[in-house]
Amino acid sequence: MPRFFSGNISDIYRWIIEHLWFINIVFSILIIFFQRRNPTTVWAWLLLLYFIPVLGFVLYLVLGQNFRKERMFKMKEIEGEIKYAVRRQEESIYRKRLRLGDPELERFKHLILYDLNEGEAVLTDNNDIRIYTDGEEKFRALLAEIKQAENYIHMQYYIIRGDELWDEIEEALIRKAGQGVEVRILFDSIGCRGRRGMKKADWERLRAAGIQTAEFFPAVFGKLQLRVNYRNHRKIVVIDGRLGFIGGFNVGREYLGRDERFGYWRDTHICIEGSAVTSLAVRFVLDWNYAAGENLFLNDRLFQIPDYKRDGRDLVQIISSGPDSGSPLIRDNYLRMIHMARKNIYIQTPYFIPDDDIRDALIIAAKSGIDVRIMIPCKPDHPFVYWATYSYMGELIQAGARCYTYLNGFLHTKCVCVDQLVSCIGTANMDIRSFSLNFEVNAVIYSAATTEKLVRAFERDITKSRLISKKEYEGRELPVRIKEQFCRLFSPVL
Repeated sequence: MPRFFSGNISDIYRWIIEHLWFINIVFSILIIFFQRRNPTTVWAWLLLLYFIPVLGFVLYLVLGQNFRKERMFKMKEIEGEIKYAVRRQEESIYRKRLRLGDPELERFKHLILYDLNEGEAVLTDNNDIRIYTDGEEKFRALLAEIKQAENYIHMQYYIIRGDELWDEIEEALIRKAGQGVEVRILFDSIGCRGRRGMKKADWERLRAAGIQTAEFFPAVFGKLQLRVNYRNHRKIVVIDGRLGFIGGFNVGREYLGRDERFGYWRDTHICIEGSAVTSLAVRFVLDWNYAAGENLFLNDRLFQIPDYKRDGRDLVQIISSGPDSGSPLIRDNYLRMIHMARKNIYIQTPYFIPDDDIRDALIIAAKSGIDVRIMIPCKPDHPFVYWATYSYMGELIQAGARCYTYLNGFLHTKCVCVDQLVSCIGTANMDIRSFSLNFEVNAVIYSAATTEKLVRAFERDITKSRLISKKEYEGRELPVRIKEQFCRLFSPVL
């Protein structure tokens, strides 16, 4: 019998070292042949396995495993009025009866139709949109709206910190729950863990006060979290079906600019009042039903649509994507918007790791004379991701795009604006993780007025940013080049 079975730990280690080549071959076969993947991603994992034998495969199990999606997620379909609205709008577009008001928007009908077909994203009108670019302002507005709630409050965040900001929100929620308002909080298991995250006692206190909570992908046995991928990165608040918040802000003191590590936190959130709120309400309920194991669609109280009589005329589609969706809908919207640009493309994102199609589309646009501008943070919160981002920025700089690093704190905005007509804003970064591994939600806004406001915010940020010139990028020092190239190798798995 081989000494491997002798029970001696040192003998086991010796056997592993002696047969490391064989173990690596077995692990490589598992990665290559047992899961269908993008070849680029496969090579990235094989490279990691080569540099870090055995441990690389452990990382693959935690970070890279592509579980059978049909077993993990139920395809979530909604019958009735929403499907009827989708079919009715499709017919209207095919028969050329849909009128978008602004003739310039007519060329985006194909994008509207794609979102209808692939994501059942109903096009809504009569929406008023408020834009928040400052955390203090956003959370003041949120607290004011919570205090006005009469029927229900649905809140979903990737990160909730148990700090002074949450204390204020919690107090308002408990007060409303005591008044008979239905309050539900959906949170991500990983996003809310950690030293500064929420504790078990915090959730128990909320439940004792009459607030319902649900955890997305909870850890095994309370502590062991095996699913680093497939996180719910959405940030949604819906109040009474009357208004909804969506954007980049999580809940924590850093989002108010009170964390010395990041300084001022520059993000973008919007508040929608109008018909699009129903789509946000449905998105929350779908996620809640999965995490809580119940069916809120049976609760008619949650879907009583208010009568909207507003000045706003913004056209909005709420789109979402994740491991349970048939197509990477948000990524496809980014790509289609880039292809449809005629004048300019403005992108703000904390992480810029595009796939080949989006990278090539941006390069072609820049070389075609379209004004392509991209803004990223000047400081990393994830060093590997930052240096991979910097390498992709370099390609765009070489193609003629104007690329900026934001100097006034940390930039966390996720926003794409095209031709000052159409914008896409929400929770999805311009990276592969948001495209395929996380659950995300964005709003596509077909409105020159709102898009121009977002563009003006971008232009204000330029005054607090630094333009990276072609000469500066080409003259970067050797350590920077090494970090870029090394991190880029692993960009498909970051």
